[in-house]
Amino acid sequence: MSETRDAALSSKAWPFEEARRVLKRYAKKPPEKGYVLFETGYGPSGLPHIGTFGEVLRTTMIKRAFEEISDIPTKLVCFSDDLDGMRKVPGNVPQREMLEEHMHKPLTSVPDPFGTHESFGHHNNAMLRRFLDTFGFEYEFYSAREFYRSGQFDEVLLRACEKYDEIMAVMLKSLREERAQTYSIFLPIHPETGRVMYVPMKEVNAKDGTITFDDEDGNEMTLPVTGGNVKLQWKPDFGARWAALDVDFEMYGKEHATNTAIYDRICEILGGKKPEHFSYELFLDENGQKISKSSGNGISIDQWLTYASTESLSYFMYLKPKTAKRMYFDVIPKAVDEYHQQLRAYETQDVKARLNNPVWHIHGGDVPKSDMVVPFSMLLNLASVSSAEDKSQLWGFIQRYAPEATPETNPGMDAAAGHAVRYFNDFVKPTKVFRAPTELEREALEDLRDRLKVWDGGLDAEALQSMVFAVGKERFDPLRDWFKALYQVLLGADQGPRFGGFIALYGVEETVALIDDALAGKLTGA
Repeated sequence: MSETRDAALSSKAWPFEEARRVLKRYAKKPPEKGYVLFETGYGPSGLPHIGTFGEVLRTTMIKRAFEEISDIPTKLVCFSDDLDGMRKVPGNVPQREMLEEHMHKPLTSVPDPFGTHESFGHHNNAMLRRFLDTFGFEYEFYSAREFYRSGQFDEVLLRACEKYDEIMAVMLKSLREERAQTYSIFLPIHPETGRVMYVPMKEVNAKDGTITFDDEDGNEMTLPVTGGNVKLQWKPDFGARWAALDVDFEMYGKEHATNTAIYDRICEILGGKKPEHFSYELFLDENGQKISKSSGNGISIDQWLTYASTESLSYFMYLKPKTAKRMYFDVIPKAVDEYHQQLRAYETQDVKARLNNPVWHIHGGDVPKSDMVVPFSMLLNLASVSSAEDKSQLWGFIQRYAPEATPETNPGMDAAAGHAVRYFNDFVKPTKVFRAPTELEREALEDLRDRLKVWDGGLDAEALQSMVFAVGKERFDPLRDWFKALYQVLLGADQGPRFGGFIALYGVEETVALIDDALAGKLTGA
């Protein structure tokens, strides 16, 4: 056994803990289908949001961990429930009036309001696949429409006819009395209007594989459950899909957790083995509300990638999946810098520590070196004091601080410089508020300026930090009031970088000029 596999079998990292649970399923014999199947589900009722991406990423991390501890082949399926009826019009799409005319039709039968695809469902499926492809995921895409129509689901649908009463008994326990009166696990798709119908069954014929019901106008109809004429209600669909595909692992948000026993039991009634599950906490927007694809709140994948790398987003997703996380633009700088801190730490870690490092799971063990010679938070401060409109302005400072760095040799640094300029102009610049120094702060700033004027210690960040520290210690208690003053008076912010590092990057003469401007009231406009 390799050293890495040995460490992985006892690693406390959550992907390895989940992978070991999946492996226990096949402790006695390998899977008959020849591989272990990981699945993620997607409801394409709106544009894919960042939570959908997180589900696929986290499942991929568990799949990679499984591949480290086992030689059994694996497969990841992304399943889109695109036969679901459109129950409401999303608030973030065009042509909403047009969509109103197609309520309750399967999403793959609703016209695309963007005018680029065969249907609204096809459009949203394409958006999901584009997002996933951006991150290089290895997956197979399954469409519910094709799954139901192609016959792949027929065996399980016919078995659902045979076991109808047993499955209904499971479902009825979870329903209010009023809902139970009209509930059926089968949802017929009207052959004329194309709408998904929520109607009770008059007969379920297991021998013929048909259902009989009255449509909304009272007309009696009989349809085969196969061939895409009928879909399952979403809870039975979960369990039926697990049985049909022989799914070994699926994760979902905590809103599904209370239904897990229902999904599992239906899967077992239909002849399947219930998979391993993982329930994660939800992502919240800036107001602490759940991120929803239909309302389009929170932050999207495209928005994150406007201001930071794909890897920083993956890092954020890795952290504490069972803890609810507020996910808005202000979490980006911290995620970027922490990701690079972990990259640097990885280089000196032993095998056990590496497997616990988020970057191992982000990169599947093939971890690159960080080329960020300046933290992202410092780039934002640079952009602030230089009023940068272009990343080339930042490179002037970066190359004085780290002469060996270039946009060509440090492509990650180059991309981060561009991201920092955009982030500064969109989020930091509009909120910057400078204030004038107090008398005590003015005295300290003059002292710092005068010491910098005669400074001959080069761009040694630690030596400069010691000097800044010494100036403050003579006058401030607690000392953090001094650093807070530096940030508010010189940078127009409540917090900021290690100031010695900032001086080393921005330049000694430039910092002297910045202090002079602050003392003269030029930063406040006084």
